[in-house]
Amino acid sequence: TLLRVVAGLVAPESGRVLYDGQDMGDVPAKDRGIGMVFQNYALYPHWESSENLGFFFRLHKREREIPERVRITSEIMGIGFDRLLARKPPTLSGGEQQRVAIARCIVRDPRLFLFDEPLSNLDAKLRMQTRVEIKRLLRRFAITSLYVTHDQTEAIALGDRIAVMRSGQIDQVGTYGELFARPRSLYVAGFLGSPPMNLFPAEVSEGHLRAGELSLAIPARWQSGLAAGQQVIVGVRPEHIEYDPH
Repeated sequence: TLLRVVAGLVAPESGRVLYDGQDMGDVPAKDRGIGMVFQNYALYPHWESSENLGFFFRLHKREREIPERVRITSEIMGIGFDRLLARKPPTLSGGEQQRVAIARCIVRDPRLFLFDEPLSNLDAKLRMQTRVEIKRLLRRFAITSLYVTHDQTEAIALGDRIAVMRSGQIDQVGTYGELFARPRSLYVAGFLGSPPMNLFPAEVSEGHLRAGELSLAIPARWQSGLAAGQQVIVGVRPEHIEYDPH
C-alpha cells in the first residue's frame, strides 16, 4: 500500500508525498518517473524481452530511442543479459525474468525505484545472486529506492536505512546499527537480530535490575532516569552476555 501511495496509484488518506521537497499530490502516476519491480515480474508473456524493455517508449511515441536504450541497458545489466533479449518470459527462469523486470525499470531512467518483494519467488541461491546485482545497480545509479521485504538479511544487505513497519505504521527508521542498538519500541527490539533480543520484566532495586533470581547492575548513565520500585522491561542480546564460571 505504501508503494502504491508513493507511486500515485492510491491517494493518501492524510499526509503528503514529497519528491525532493515537491508535493506530488496533483502529479499523476504516469508523470512521477517511477520504476517499479513487482513480486510476480509483471512482464508481457507474448513479447520478447527486448519488446518488454521498449514498451514505455512505444507507448509515448518514442520508438526511435528504443534500440540505443536497450543496448545501453543490456550493457549495464552485465554479462549474459544480451542473450535474454530475444527470448519471451515463459522461456526464462525466475531469476532471468527478474533481471528483465529490473532492466525494464532502468531503461526508463526513473527518478525513483520501487521494489515490491522482488526476490520472494526465487530460491535461496538465485535470491543471493540477484540481491548482489540489485545492490550493484543501486550503487551505480544512486537513485532513491524503496524496497519492501520480510527478509531481514535482504534489508540489511540492500538498505542504507531501514523502516520497520507494523500494522501499516512505521515504528522506527534508521540504519541497521541504530535499530539494533537503540530500538524505540518492544516490537523493534524483539523483531531485529538473529536470534532477536530477549525481553523480560524486571524491577529497579538499589542500583540493580532484579528479575527473579537474576540481578543486573544498572550502568551509571541510566540510574538518574530510574526510581526504586519502578517496573521495566529489560532487553538482553545473547552476544552481549559473558559467562564467568567463577
